[in-house]
Amino acid sequence: MKEILNHLFEHNKLSRTEAKEVLINISAGKYNTAQVAVFMGVFMMRSVSVEELRGFREALLDLCVPVEFPGSQSIDLCGTGGDGKNTFNISTLTSLVVAGAGLKVTKHGNYGVSSVCGSSNVLEYFGYRFTNKEAELQEQLHETNICFLHAPLFHPAMKFVGPIRRDLGVKTFFNMLGPLVNPAKPPVQMIGVFSLELARLYKYLMEEDEVQYAIIHALDGYDEISLTEDVLVMTKKDEMLYRAKDFGVASTEPKAIYGGNTIEEAAGIFRAVLENTANDARRHVVLANAAVALFTAGYSSSLNDCYDAAEASLVSGRAINVFNKVITLSQKQSP
Repeated sequence: MKEILNHLFEHNKLSRTEAKEVLINISAGKYNTAQVAVFMGVFMMRSVSVEELRGFREALLDLCVPVEFPGSQSIDLCGTGGDGKNTFNISTLTSLVVAGAGLKVTKHGNYGVSSVCGSSNVLEYFGYRFTNKEAELQEQLHETNICFLHAPLFHPAMKFVGPIRRDLGVKTFFNMLGPLVNPAKPPVQMIGVFSLELARLYKYLMEEDEVQYAIIHALDGYDEISLTEDVLVMTKKDEMLYRAKDFGVASTEPKAIYGGNTIEEAAGIFRAVLENTANDARRHVVLANAAVALFTAGYSSSLNDCYDAAEASLVSGRAINVFNKVITLSQKQSP
């Protein structure tokens, strides 16, 4: 690692092969925690290159616990996190709304690192039992249209890194990797990123994959459609700027979509959205994200129709029924 660090300190970049090898060695615990923390620090001070990101991604996918869902054209909705905004659990709620609208969702997620409550935190709070057993996840997807892939169970090689990330408490290049290493390899992905530069990097990477994708970046820094500012949506076909009015709703203020200061607060907001009793700002943000997810997956060629379908999923109670059902099923499956 000393040679690698000196190489980086001299403002050099890693090749794809070097990046892959380093991450495999980190995962194997071949470096001490100080060295790994310094290595992460390099990428807090300068941007990761496309080749470095490719290498890191390849390492994690090679080392992950695979899971397959034959015949399921699923979608994943996952943000990088690390935007420092501490919003409520938008991507998880969006996933439930999309599942309630009839799409299959294989949601990849983790505990919060730079936010109070990540997707895994809130799911665990409500009693969802994580598993990496393929048959159980297949049953959940078949019965409820959704299953949750808790990253640590599928990326055991990252066990060494987790405590270091928590101690640092800020975004690292591992935030960038999360949406890229879903072990289910879903054919449709909606990915939120915290910077325009990272959106461009993701586009380069996603062009290599045979997937339908939408890369989301709000121009004021959110890694989701926040309705606080225009949002850039990048797909294989084009790039679009969406405004709140494109969804037929008003723009909102950042404080209206704040996620709370504790997991309990975050869970309360989560439940209120699912029960359709949350403030308009939170409801509209979830529905706007769900509309773009449905649009990306080809649910309809009309964004308005996709928004209406998302709203029907929430208002009818289908979204909360999906949530309650998948939690109950997970508890029955796992000891």
